[in-house]
Amino acid sequence: MKYTFILKNLNCAHCAGKIEQKIAETKGYENVSFNFATKQLNLSTNRSNVKSDIQSICDSIEDGVTVLENTKSEQTEEENSKISFILMIVAAVVGVSALALEFIVGDSAVWSYWTQMVLSLATILLAGYKTFIKGIKNIFKLRFDETALLTIAVIAAFCIGEFVEAAMVTILFAVGEFIEDKAVDASRRDIEKLAKIRPDTATLLIDGVETVVPAEQISVGSTIIVKPYERVPLDGVIISGTTTLDKSALTGESVPVDSTVGSEALSGSINGSSLIQIKTTKEFGDSTATRIIKLVEDAAAQKGKSEKLISRFAAIYTPIVIAIAVIIAVVPPVLGLGAFNEWLYRALVCLVASCPCAIVISVPLAYYSGIGAASEIGILIKGGKYLEALSKADTFVFDKTGTLTTGRLSVNKVTVFSNLDSEEVLALAASAEKYSSHPIAAAIREKAVGLKLPELSDYSESAGHGVSASYEGKKFECGSTKVLTAEQKSKYAGTDASVFVVLDGSVIGAISVTDTVRTEAKNVISQLHSLGVKNTVMLTGDSKSNAQRVCDEIGMSDYNAELMPADKLTQLNSYKEKSKATCFVGDGINDAPVLTASDCGIAMGLGSEAAIEASDAVLVSDTLEQLPSAIKLSRKVMNTVRTNIIFALTIKSLVIILAALGIAAMWMSVIADTGVSVACVLYASRLLKKKK
Repeated sequence: MKYTFILKNLNCAHCAGKIEQKIAETKGYENVSFNFATKQLNLSTNRSNVKSDIQSICDSIEDGVTVLENTKSEQTEEENSKISFILMIVAAVVGVSALALEFIVGDSAVWSYWTQMVLSLATILLAGYKTFIKGIKNIFKLRFDETALLTIAVIAAFCIGEFVEAAMVTILFAVGEFIEDKAVDASRRDIEKLAKIRPDTATLLIDGVETVVPAEQISVGSTIIVKPYERVPLDGVIISGTTTLDKSALTGESVPVDSTVGSEALSGSINGSSLIQIKTTKEFGDSTATRIIKLVEDAAAQKGKSEKLISRFAAIYTPIVIAIAVIIAVVPPVLGLGAFNEWLYRALVCLVASCPCAIVISVPLAYYSGIGAASEIGILIKGGKYLEALSKADTFVFDKTGTLTTGRLSVNKVTVFSNLDSEEVLALAASAEKYSSHPIAAAIREKAVGLKLPELSDYSESAGHGVSASYEGKKFECGSTKVLTAEQKSKYAGTDASVFVVLDGSVIGAISVTDTVRTEAKNVISQLHSLGVKNTVMLTGDSKSNAQRVCDEIGMSDYNAELMPADKLTQLNSYKEKSKATCFVGDGINDAPVLTASDCGIAMGLGSEAAIEASDAVLVSDTLEQLPSAIKLSRKVMNTVRTNIIFALTIKSLVIILAALGIAAMWMSVIADTGVSVACVLYASRLLKKKK
């Protein structure tokens, strides 16, 4: 069974990683993923008492974490936040009083010395009592996170007589933590807005009576009413009313779509100014909005290489820095290079500056913010590793039918090579393609509407070849050039046909089927080339002549035609060997193997279940228009990740070096820790902000 929990009060990203790792290593738990931005833990298990198990693991690593089954705790958290803010303000006033006394009177007067001590102690307790309680517990557990490091630094500073500085460090840390929490919470709320595209209730219409019921109780085939400006709760078809549907939350397309009886209404769309009735075609769990939300939530499980690297880095980084701080505190005084108090102070500055939280928080947040931002413009990306692949991809491979073209095929010519007329050839082909799901077969059947179809037997369909059957005791074949002999291929090489009709070994006719190129395809391919994509390749089972026509029309780099599904996979692998990363864009069931094999498989729309499951990203609008935006966004995310890592490590390294040289003060180490964290979080969360 799959479980989802909220880990309330888990504000340490480093600890969150440890909790996630420990649960994943516990026997019986699988598919464990924790998203620090949303505080959501997902896992699969058949064990009982799951919640209590998770609570025990959390308690062993981070005190104060509460495991919840829902998110109905925001009011309590807000109240706690207000209390913390008030205490922080009071502490700041008291702390500034101590600082003023130190500057004006100094330590010469006994009363001033003791007053400073009392005021500083009051400041420390008011601003950091929660931090120090947690820090002391972590010290005893030998877990040296930022709370433990700060606790050690403040206690030691107090012991060596640096009362006021210890107080100022505590206030700076509290202010930084408060701003950081607010920034992370703001990002979390932006991401959680996605869940609001799906109404939890629906107005069910039975025998003229309207009843508001939970949307998950509505069965397929029910009639629901959607009032003006309400969101559509379930996928369906409009059976009464004319309106416009705003699908911007699903596809990123801001222009409302005119919709009337027979039009599809996707869940999450906003109804216009008219009341409509909808006959549901999918259950709540299978509707478009639910699937989009699920895809985005599951994205946290697919961590990028940078995320995994940072988790491993944090595990070894802190112990190394603690060892360096101990060496700084002990070795120079032993060698007679100065007083112990002086070197202890320098070591404390190193300790506070060293905490890796800025990186551990901001890197996953950047990935998830990017995924959230992509979903707002109609691009669903299933994880950080696919953002990475998309950002560096220099080869894009496309399926033709339904991807580069509209997929709406029509017969434009029937050529006869026998004593039969064109209608007879068309009728035979339509009868052969009677049960085929291929788009060309559908076009032939549509063209043959009204014709009397002959009776065939012994149907057999081979992917990439065509259909074979028996007609009046003779073998009948209908398909691509694969149904022709070598001699026939040579004879009919100049024939512009998609399907050949063969009876008893003789070609009796050929049918030409055309497909229109998507209006946006040429511009999208041009944009890809301008973004530095070296290869844009089309793979198709269609004829070379049709493939060449499409390739020339939209400006593709290369194409491969007359391919069977297995051939597409071979071709894709050959391009992967020559590329930094390869993306495949397709829409059909036959594309599933190639979507899976690519570094980032991109599905067109939410149509084929097989394609959606096999893909790593989805263009919800079922157009190519958002593909360049997806590439730009993925590169922006990766640039943000790299910038945050370089910025954080540079500042921390600089402060640690300055501390070792005796130049950096304690407040600088707080800036290097909490200040850098705030800057990195704000820089990462900007990915969620739409450009106006």
